[in-house]
Amino acid sequence: MSIILGIDPGSRITGYGVIRSQGSRVEYLGSGCIRTSGESLPPRLKQIYDGVTEIITQFRPDLFAIEQVFLARNPDSALKLGQARGSAIVAAANQGLEVAEYSARQVKLAVVGGGGAEKAQVQHMVTQLLKLPGTPQADAADALAVALCHAHTLQSLISAAGRGTAVTGSRGGRWR
Repeated sequence: MSIILGIDPGSRITGYGVIRSQGSRVEYLGSGCIRTSGESLPPRLKQIYDGVTEIITQFRPDLFAIEQVFLARNPDSALKLGQARGSAIVAAANQGLEVAEYSARQVKLAVVGGGGAEKAQVQHMVTQLLKLPGTPQADAADALAVALCHAHTLQSLISAAGRGTAVTGSRGGRWR
């Protein structure tokens, strides 16, 4: 049994989702958003770091997964997103968690079945898979999708190892 913290990073809103995974069963534990304030980036990065640290302290996850930076049209936005990711990753590393990274396409493929899925489709599938009473906010749903992707990847690796299949890598996830 593992507790997985998924993060959907953003410099203004960072989504988080926490699930418990045991075999092919998953259970919702919590989700939400870290909303930063202020115009200057360094204080917002500290708010992300502090928020992720607080979530780790509260839920005590065994595993940490985060969405990779996508190629944005605006280089400044991509840099800010990368710095937000870095703040969350450092918070996890400081708590002794290994970091798994997944592209948005990998996350959508694992949760929806198609790498080009829309946000609404991700929200719908997260709600269904975790049997939630309502639809989570988009950033929280994306973070839950990252956690579900990691749980699915781990289950696939365990299944492949049980069949004696040679496994090289993490089925698309990049490990640090």
